[in-house]
This record gives sequence, structure tokens and C-alpha cells, in this order.
Amino acid sequence: MSLLPWQTDQDKPSSIVEDAVVNHDAIEELAGKLQLALRGAEGLLPDGVTDILHGVPLGHPIHPILVHLPLGGWMIAGMLDFFPGQKSEETERAADLALTLGTVGAVATIATGWTDWAGARGEARRTGLIHGLLNETAFFLNIGSIVARRKQKRGLGKLLSGTALGLALAGGFLGGELVYRHGLGVGKTLNHPQG
Repeated sequence: MSLLPWQTDQDKPSSIVEDAVVNHDAIEELAGKLQLALRGAEGLLPDGVTDILHGVPLGHPIHPILVHLPLGGWMIAGMLDFFPGQKSEETERAADLALTLGTVGAVATIATGWTDWAGARGEARRTGLIHGLLNETAFFLNIGSIVARRKQKRGLGKLLSGTALGLALAGGFLGGELVYRHGLGVGKTLNHPQG
């Protein structure tokens, strides 16, 4: 949707939703505290690890590359779990495998995302916090889903992973705002504050 001549970026529906979700003092306070803790943790890592997590050797942020594995695995699992049609042991196994691969792939995605977020400022910092929390909640719900499925509680597993997929999609919406509205990650690397 293109903007009309009198509209600004703030008038776009996506911007209005983002502003309503993230522009709160409590989120800013939490973001500031968490960012300080992350920067302290980064200082404990061996030399070069933070640069690798930022994508410096590639000259390109790694987080946008990695996000496809968890989201793709979780979406495939959702399709196999919830699309109408005959269910079989094969489709259940395929859903479980896709969910597991996506969840394992989320570990590196989470690490690179938080590393990139540690340098964000302003509204991008608040949006990134909510983006990350939604996606980490999805990650833990999917771990619960994998456990439930292995204990033959498939209904509970599907409920957990279905909820997780919804949260991941909401987190992805905010991730899009981080890139397209705030420019987070559009520089060569993320080893300097952005947002």
C-alpha cells in the first residue's frame, strides 16, 4: 500500500499497530535493563564470537538468514497438524520432525537476534524486545509441544505448537517493522547502535 501525499510513515496501519504495542514506559525500562545485561554477557564471550553473531565475517547480518529455519519448520508442522484431510502416522511423524528441526534451528536464531538487538535504540529497542519475547515464548511452547507429542499427548502438543506459531507470526510482523521502518540490520553489520 503506497502512502498518499499527506500521509507519513506513522500513518501506515503497521506503524499504528507497532506504536500501540511498544510505546510504553514499562517496556522502555525493561529494555534498558535487559540491554545492559546482554552487553555485560557479551563481554564474557571469547574474542570474535560477538562479531560472528553479528555477521561481520559475512558482511551481512546472520539473524535474517537463520530465521527461515524455525519459522519454516513451525509453519510446515502447523500445516501438517491443522490442514483438513486424512491424518496418518507418516504425516504426524513429518509434523513432529519439522517442529523439532525448527525448534533446534531457533537456538542460533535467538542468539543472533539478541546480539543484534543489544545495539538498538529508541522505538526499535522496544519493538525488538517485544519481537524477541514473542519468539522466545514460541520457542519454549514448541519445546513443550515436542515433549507432549513424545508422551503421546498429541492434542496438547498441537495446541502448544499452534499457539507458538501464532506468536511467532506476530513476532515476525514486528521483525518486519524493525527492518523496514527502523532500518535495523540494513547496514553491513550490526556492531554499531541502530534504530
